[in-house]
Amino acid sequence: MTLGSPFDARTRPLNAKRQWREWAGSFAASAYAASHDIEYNAIRNAAALIDVSPLFKYLVSGPDAVALVDRVITRDAARIRVGQVIYTPWCDEYGKVVDDGTVARLDETSFRWTAADPQLRWLRLNARGLDVAIEEITDSTAALALQGPLSRAVLEAATGETWSDLRYYRRRAARIAGMDLDVSRTGYTGDLGYELWVDAGDATRLWDALMEAGAAFAVRAAGMLALDVARLEAGLILLEVDYTSARHALIPEQSYSPYEIGLGRLVDLDKPARFVGRAALRREIDAGGARRRLVGLELDWEDLDALYAAQGLSPVLSAAAWREHVPLYASGRQIGRATSGTWSPILKKSIALGSVEAAYEPVGSRLRLEWTVEGRRGRVGARVVPLPFFDPPRKRA
Repeated sequence: MTLGSPFDARTRPLNAKRQWREWAGSFAASAYAASHDIEYNAIRNAAALIDVSPLFKYLVSGPDAVALVDRVITRDAARIRVGQVIYTPWCDEYGKVVDDGTVARLDETSFRWTAADPQLRWLRLNARGLDVAIEEITDSTAALALQGPLSRAVLEAATGETWSDLRYYRRRAARIAGMDLDVSRTGYTGDLGYELWVDAGDATRLWDALMEAGAAFAVRAAGMLALDVARLEAGLILLEVDYTSARHALIPEQSYSPYEIGLGRLVDLDKPARFVGRAALRREIDAGGARRRLVGLELDWEDLDALYAAQGLSPVLSAAAWREHVPLYASGRQIGRATSGTWSPILKKSIALGSVEAAYEPVGSRLRLEWTVEGRRGRVGARVVPLPFFDPPRKRA
């Protein structure tokens, strides 16, 4: 049964078009306004509130908490300092990614772990022999993303304290309207932003406090359609869209190592602790590396225009991101596929993420992407470009 979010009392009245989708068993707004463009503009030009409570959340605590985190993730957990947050994948024994998410160190012996898919059983299986407690806090903890160039101003107005000293991927406790919460400088938009973690019973009060404090900064609620465009501009991957969890893969082709989805930089094969999948990942590197790679693509506008003109049409590109896998060609054959893409309002370009053979990973590689207009298939040029597509200095400043 699909359930509501702790913020439902506030988000439901705002969803004028009743555009809902299911996210991990919860209702999530696709868009609140008549068009999601205004919500996207809030993310990029002002401030937006995005309900991310459906994320699976776990509290890992105890004397061996560090040992468990280190045993599961590909990064060195011993180097995570109190107050730090890291983004990381974790793999199965074959070196294929199970999921990706964040791990925040709350104190010397406890961590908050987020994931897109349920991970309680996986964590408990890997905790065997360790003195550690794993508590699922998905339903008891509400999560709200405050994103956009004015997000810091909104947060400072709500808390009455400065936040310019909280560095990127750091966290600290805070109080808003008498409520205790945790604030991390993280997000899924590629912009300046924060994520607020609060007891589910305080969710409505937190929403009200932020909306009141943010009124002077044009804060507004944003849904999943706007978030999808923003995360693509930031070059951020999405589970079951840009890659398939090893847990859900039906054939070997559907399983991906971190090196195949742009997360190789987050693998520390030399860390002291052994972790699940390390031997397989070492073999992959010793064999020459991943045979397919994640790339950013810019589509050729002249080619797009020509395909529409051939049907007597002007180019009409959807404002919403697409998630269909689309073939990519080079040298007269298919060499991969685009996994998701969008028209970028801020870049004024059509962009996409793609999975391609390693030989076509270098920036500047020229590919052809299949594109259909009025039922007629054609191909447009696509050039490999660096990721992320959009990376404003304010994100880290």
